[in-house]
Amino acid sequence: MLDVNFMGVVYAIQAALPSMKGRPYGRIVAIASTAGLKGYAYVSAYSAAKHAVVGLVRSLALELAQTPITVNAVCPGFTDTDLVAASIDNIVNKTGLNRAQAVAELAKHNPQGRLVTPKEVADTVLWLCGEGAGAITGQAIAVAGGEI
Repeated sequence: MLDVNFMGVVYAIQAALPSMKGRPYGRIVAIASTAGLKGYAYVSAYSAAKHAVVGLVRSLALELAQTPITVNAVCPGFTDTDLVAASIDNIVNKTGLNRAQAVAELAKHNPQGRLVTPKEVADTVLWLCGEGAGAITGQAIAVAGGEI
């Protein structure tokens, strides 16, 4: 079963498309995850849903290629968010590692050795929404310090 977020993406795109027609350009940016590009152990349903988002983006980009609407995905690695904080708490509770060690376990996936910041993800979305990104479509852009 795909997670509810995937269906939310589908519904949001369907709702947004009519309002984009007739405009000089339109941008659809889905937030996926590096889990949608490579997968991770112990989160198979999450990885499957994020792979589905990437597939949707790539297919929809082809369907809209002859229009001024672009469709892309931003795929953050482990990001300093509430969701990751909950994962860190789980690691601490299940492994006996302290908080700093648990953060290090997630940060080691990023070759820069840190969590991604929400601003870095937002800046990527902002760039994709600009006029200068008109030739960028069907892409899944990893914001993950070189992990992918």
